[in-house]
Amino acid sequence: MDKTVKIGIIGTGNMGTVHLGFFHAGNIPNAVVTAVADTDEIKLEKVRKLFPGKYTCYRSGEELIEKADVDAVIIATPHYSHPALAIAAFAKGLHVLSEKPSGVYTKQVREMNKAAQESGKIFCVMFNQRKHFLHKKIKELISGEEIGRVKRVNWIITNWFRTQHYYDSGQWRATWAGEGGGVLINQAIHQIDLLQWFTGMPQKVFAFCGYGKWHDVEVEDAVTAFLLYKNGATGVFVTTTGESNGTNRLEIFGSRGNLLLEGGALTLKKYAQDENEFIKTCPNSFSQPEIAETQVFRQTDSFDCHKDILCNFVAAIRGEEPLFVDGKEGINSVSLMNAMLLSSWLHKDVDLPIDEDLYFEELSKRIAESRAGQKKNVIGEIEDNTCSFGGF
Repeated sequence: MDKTVKIGIIGTGNMGTVHLGFFHAGNIPNAVVTAVADTDEIKLEKVRKLFPGKYTCYRSGEELIEKADVDAVIIATPHYSHPALAIAAFAKGLHVLSEKPSGVYTKQVREMNKAAQESGKIFCVMFNQRKHFLHKKIKELISGEEIGRVKRVNWIITNWFRTQHYYDSGQWRATWAGEGGGVLINQAIHQIDLLQWFTGMPQKVFAFCGYGKWHDVEVEDAVTAFLLYKNGATGVFVTTTGESNGTNRLEIFGSRGNLLLEGGALTLKKYAQDENEFIKTCPNSFSQPEIAETQVFRQTDSFDCHKDILCNFVAAIRGEEPLFVDGKEGINSVSLMNAMLLSSWLHKDVDLPIDEDLYFEELSKRIAESRAGQKKNVIGEIEDNTCSFGGF
């Protein structure tokens, strides 16, 4: 393809306007937004004022997909609608970039992946954190077996602090019927995706979740999960939106070294000898393997990873470079998130892959009792949320 890619943006809330801003500023080469859609006329009017341009406005994503002159769509709507809109777009022969998560539960995501496969179109999910230099370096080091066999992973990611004002900014937020979950599906889905990208999927999950522990919400805003992998490795994942000045610390220990990511720096320590062999052969009770190398990698680039994903999406459509995030991989993070919630609901460990029918049954119980649409003092403003992107 040598022509300019025409983009339609579905959803003009916080994230939709962020994406539109990149295109409006000319930051995405060889692409232009020609259409936008939202069910809220007030949001569309705000977009018209923020980004004066020749955008055709539609009152629904379905209408945009059916009528707009576009080659691809970006879906930035509430979570439940991601799969249905993507499936409709694929049926129309359009390329799709969906905001995270791919969906709320794996059954609907599996249908979306099937539609993507059958369409032959480019499908991407906005897992922008995979583009971060330090995250790519971790992936490279683990894949290259620089730290040997992974034995343990711990991720404390509690710097997703949110106020009640945030949760009151939309009728759908923090409700089972509107959002399908809380911190796991909205904020920490990035780290859940990275976790499985780095170390693969665990076999078993046991989780404790606090529902409305720190906020007036019905979904989880605090989670501690324990993971067990096929090779015997273990993991702990801790996240919340209720700790100000929270922590982002990732430890990955292997048989030949370890990685520590914290404060925007990645430290690599490599052992001169495999520690499992050292344990068996060392003649001293308290010795440790000699550290053969210590490296610190720091993020110095100032690029925006959202912009990088958008640029790659357009380039992949044009056949200029391979797609960096295959949208079909999005089911993994949804599966892991579903497993944590299901374990908490059942008060026991659950195996992966999970029982999808059981998960949907349990989720449906909570949807039936959800307060979505009944929330008071909804603010509905478009705020500058770029301060929440870094995660560091």
